[in-house]
Amino acid sequence: MINKDLFDAFLETALQEDLGDGDHSSLACIPAEARGKAKLHLKDEGIIAGLEITSLIFRRIDPELKIEFHLRDGDRIKSGDTGFTVSGTVQSILKSERIVLNVLQRMSGIATQTDRYVQKIKDLRTKIMDTRKTTPGMRILDKEAVRIGGGENHRMGLYDMIMLKDNHIDFAGGITQAIRKTNEYLDRTGKALRIEVEARGLEDVREIIRAGHIHRIMLDNFSLEDTRRAVALIAGRYETESSGKITLDNLREYAACGVDYISVGALTHQIQSLDFSLKASD
Repeated sequence: MINKDLFDAFLETALQEDLGDGDHSSLACIPAEARGKAKLHLKDEGIIAGLEITSLIFRRIDPELKIEFHLRDGDRIKSGDTGFTVSGTVQSILKSERIVLNVLQRMSGIATQTDRYVQKIKDLRTKIMDTRKTTPGMRILDKEAVRIGGGENHRMGLYDMIMLKDNHIDFAGGITQAIRKTNEYLDRTGKALRIEVEARGLEDVREIIRAGHIHRIMLDNFSLEDTRRAVALIAGRYETESSGKITLDNLREYAACGVDYISVGALTHQIQSLDFSLKASD
């Protein structure tokens, strides 16, 4: 379920950015009482995502708009398909057009990219996961698109999970110190947050295991051989996550090492939006 407060903040910013003091193009030539219909035309193959979000946007701009969906989030699409039909006042339809398309095209691009990774290892136990490499202000949409594409969500932000990365470890004085201080902090504040620790090599993995009191170990930029060794060392005591320089070409090899998760920043920051258009219809 999308965080309502974050979505409302996103939509308020998007509307202000696009509408300002009014859609003067429509106000200038379209009568306020004019009514019409438009269809979403799909021009690419992939996975569609963002239809439920589209409904929220339309309702925010004009609760009287009527939307008839012909597809559902997560459906596979091809060029020539119709996503939905929207009807109501023409000014409202035109006011909604660009925001709706921007959201749908980007989310569908992310869902399609995610699906490529998921399908590559669908017969293995490893799960594909996103990262925080998202568009500022659109993280809730980016992560929802990953979920629709079959992936899983990593932490939403800095507040819902503790992740001790290289800089945290170096500034804290080392792995053991960082883990100890983190557990003291959680005891002191009463926060029930999961702890993930980044390992930069096999010695780091050994130290993390000795320190304990964590939930997941990230194997950052490990070779395939070292990933296999690390998984054997951890032996199921903690969750494992591979990250760094993992592409569609080597994804399956890393998954075959037995890690629980593979996190891929490219799911949300190296994507190609799908091509859709919203056109007037009889």
